[in-house]
Amino acid sequence: MTRRRALISAMGAAATARLRGQQSAATSPAPAPPQTDLDRLISVYDFEADAKTKIAAGVWERIIGGAADEITLKWNREAYDHIRLKPRVLVDVSKIDTRVKLFGTELPFPIVLAPTGGQGLIMPQGDLVAARGAGAASATYVISSSAGMKIEDIAKVSTGPTWFLLYVQKDRGFTRDLVQKAEDLGCRVICVTVDSPTFALRNREQRAAAQMPTRALPNLPSPSYLDPALTWKDIEWLQSFARKPVVLKGILNPDDASLAVKTGVAGIIVSNHGARNLDTVPATIDALPLVVEKVAGRVPVLVDGGIRRGTDILKALALGAAAIQIGRPYLWGMGVAGAPGIAKVVEILRREFELAMALTGRPTLASIDRTVIWG
Repeated sequence: MTRRRALISAMGAAATARLRGQQSAATSPAPAPPQTDLDRLISVYDFEADAKTKIAAGVWERIIGGAADEITLKWNREAYDHIRLKPRVLVDVSKIDTRVKLFGTELPFPIVLAPTGGQGLIMPQGDLVAARGAGAASATYVISSSAGMKIEDIAKVSTGPTWFLLYVQKDRGFTRDLVQKAEDLGCRVICVTVDSPTFALRNREQRAAAQMPTRALPNLPSPSYLDPALTWKDIEWLQSFARKPVVLKGILNPDDASLAVKTGVAGIIVSNHGARNLDTVPATIDALPLVVEKVAGRVPVLVDGGIRRGTDILKALALGAAAIQIGRPYLWGMGVAGAPGIAKVVEILRREFELAMALTGRPTLASIDRTVIWG
C-alpha cells in the first residue's frame, strides 16, 4: 500500500508540474486553486468526501443529484459493484499497455473527460480549469456547448485533444455555425446529445435552486436550448457538412444503436445523462452489452455513468466499450484543488486501471474481453 501511495503521489506531482508549464504559456490567468494536500487523497471517493466540504451547498446538490427519485443514479454505481472479475495467473504483465485509437487519434489511456455544464459554479473560470486539468493528465476533454465560457477561450488553453458536445438548436443556421466554429478551433469529434428533447425532472436541483447562482450560457442563444423536434433526419443533415466524426451521446436502446449505425455516425456513447434525465432507465453498464451486440463492431462504443474505480473501467471494456467517460469525479477534483485536483483524479483512475489489468492477467486492451467477467 505504501508503494502504491508513493506511485500515485509521484504521478500527481508530475501532473502538477505539467500543469504549471502550460499555465505559464496560457493567455488567460487561472484562478488560484484551493490549498489542499493532494497526497492524502488516494481514491476518487476521497475526492468526493473532500469536495463536499469545499463546494457550495446548492452547487453540490446540483452536481450529485439525479432525476426524480434518483433510482437510476443509484443503479449506475451499484451495477458495477455486482460484476465480479475472473482473473488469470502466470501471465506476463511486466508491461501494461493502455493505449487506444479512437476516431483517428491515439490516446494514452481509455479515459475521456465528459462534457459537464455549470463548471463555473464550482470555481471561477471553471471551464478553463477543467481544460487545463485534462491537459495536465494527458486526457481528452469534451467541451460542451452549454459551457459557461466561450468555446474559443476554452480551446485556447487546451493542450490535449478536445472534442465538442453539441446541443442541436432550433435555429439550424446557428447550429451549423457552432459546429464549424468548434471544428476550426481544433475539436476532433462532434458529440451530439440525443437524449434530451426536454429538460428533466430534477427534484434535488429544484430544492437547491435558491442557493445556486445563475448559469452563463455564452455559446447558446437562450436558456431554452433544447429542441423537442430533433429527429434522425437532423443527424443526417449534420453529417452532410460536419468535417469531423459525428458521435451520438445518450443511446440506451439497442434499436437506436442500430439506427445510428445505419445513419452513418462514427460512434456511440451509451449514456443516461448521468442519471439526470429519465429515472428508472437501466444503469449504463447494464445497457452496454446489448448496444455492443447490436453494433457488432461497426463503430466504437463508449460508456459513462457510475465509474469510480479502475476495476470499473476494466469491466466496461470487458463488456465491449472502447473507452469510458467520467463526469462527477473530475468535478470533485476541481472542487478540491482546481486543475491539479482534476489531474490527480485522472491519474488515480489510470493507475488503478493498470493495476486491475495486471492483477487479472490482461497486459493490453486487446486482451480484455468477456472472459475477464465471472459468470
